[in-house]
Amino acid sequence: MVIAQAKPIAKNISPESEASDGKVRMTLEEYREIAETSEERYEYCNGEIITISGGTATHSAIASNLLIYLGFLLRDTDFRLYNSDLRVWIPEYNCGTYTDLMVVNGEPEFNRERTDEILNPLLIIEVLSPSTEGYDRGDKFRKYRSIPSFCEYLLVSQSEPYVEQYHQLDRQNSNDRWQLQICDRLEQTIHLQSLNLELPMSEIYRRIKF
Repeated sequence: MVIAQAKPIAKNISPESEASDGKVRMTLEEYREIAETSEERYEYCNGEIITISGGTATHSAIASNLLIYLGFLLRDTDFRLYNSDLRVWIPEYNCGTYTDLMVVNGEPEFNRERTDEILNPLLIIEVLSPSTEGYDRGDKFRKYRSIPSFCEYLLVSQSEPYVEQYHQLDRQNSNDRWQLQICDRLEQTIHLQSLNLELPMSEIYRRIKF
């Protein structure tokens, strides 16, 4: 995920939304109205609005590789794969955020009457960018872990063949204990615990030049 700046710049966000600290705040209803019509994209976190910028060609290619490969493997299963068009809604933090990819087990659970905010991701994948690497590993991961269905997290580097895989241990007892595995060679294969599938590093980085 690529977040450009904490302060959004867009014609349809009024100057009155800017607080004294320079951050832009608005109600959830105001945010959703803008999110539905704006050409720019924003995340919402407890009243604060964060602008999301476009990614690099490499970022897009890696996300596309994952979407194509996993989409093919999951096409006849109960798992549903979604790209970055939908938000994950995190009730504990009153936060709506975008993922690069997410997988849901069975039918998606939506946030009340919404059809663009999913509550039950199983697997989340983020393609790292320099501006968001710390956020994806830190605060964003902490927020994701409050989602009961969430049990696996992939952080994919776009600068080298490198993937961090986090998998929840003892999920039935809702323990916040996670196992980290690292793959850093193209000949390696990642076993996706939540899907019981093998994901080759060579497929993630197909046609990517470093």
